[in-house]
Amino acid sequence: MTTATHSFPSAEWVAAYGAAISASEDYRQASAEWTHGPVALVVPANPPIGVPEDVGIWLDLDRGVCRDARVVTRAEAQKAPFVLTAEYRFWKQIIKKELGPIAGIMQRKVALQGSLPIVVRFIKSAEALVDAATRVPTRFLDEGR
Repeated sequence: MTTATHSFPSAEWVAAYGAAISASEDYRQASAEWTHGPVALVVPANPPIGVPEDVGIWLDLDRGVCRDARVVTRAEAQKAPFVLTAEYRFWKQIIKKELGPIAGIMQRKVALQGSLPIVVRFIKSAEALVDAATRVPTRFLDEGR
């Protein structure tokens, strides 16, 4: 059985990511006490590689469950209590586990809107979210087609 490869950050990739989060026992355990609301990831436009406009990824996370994962506009994404914004190349490094999400925030490669102390308290959740992303068969738009 072949698994489809999804382009990051397509709606198909986001749906597969939501499913991977829901299937993650590590995430469920690390995030059992997460009651801080949705998290949005923002990928700014990068027309040369095929991202014509900003892409928001809305993750409705609650107590270890991903209730919804969908593509939204940047304006919608900004309404989440936690918004992480990074250039495409940094998201790619995070998904490939070359850059940790908290390290990315500290190095100012990832901009955080929301409470850093809460994010730091849930560092295991952040790591489990990255692990889930690594389980999505991903095609990066800036790599050979």
